[in-house]
Amino acid sequence: MGLFNRKNDASATEATPVDPALAALTGEYAIDPAHSRIGFTVRHAMVTNVRGGFDDFEGSLNLNGADPADSSAAIDVRIASIDTGIADRDNHLRSGDFFDVEKFPLMTFRSTGAEATGGDDYRITGDLTIKDVTRPLTIDLEFNGTATDVYGNERVGFEGSATILRSEWGLTWNAALETGGVMVSDKVKLTLDISAIKKG
Repeated sequence: MGLFNRKNDASATEATPVDPALAALTGEYAIDPAHSRIGFTVRHAMVTNVRGGFDDFEGSLNLNGADPADSSAAIDVRIASIDTGIADRDNHLRSGDFFDVEKFPLMTFRSTGAEATGGDDYRITGDLTIKDVTRPLTIDLEFNGTATDVYGNERVGFEGSATILRSEWGLTWNAALETGGVMVSDKVKLTLDISAIKKG
């Protein structure tokens, strides 16, 4: 992701400290979908929130503890796997009104840079592509630590969030409410809970 870069402010004389546990990480990691989640929350009918997620995704992290700026990440999400708990709503989201999964099956994120913001916190920048529209995205990220699981896998964990306007990626469908306002808010909160396993 350029995940754990030093701050790239040319006027800065010192790098923001990187968590020592994170600095020790080096190598390629595969995101474990069974222990990860990519979710979203959107306001519905002006009064409540609908929460959902995607069940089918894959991704990789390339961490360089010696040179954090050389780290990177990529995530591919199969949009047809969207799940809000209501089949009719999910089918509508898959349709041409929203994601049009027949033409645009993937949502992708490719990191372009990041900065440490203190403690376990980082700010990642990258390119989010939905429906062939690519726009920059900033994710506030927290490093959750490392562990060796019961199978001997070396794991690393992160959680993050970002807020987007869906209209900026061509997701513009809506319906007016009789009482005023619209059915679906433009603002969408994205959430990430990532567990990744070291390869090799």
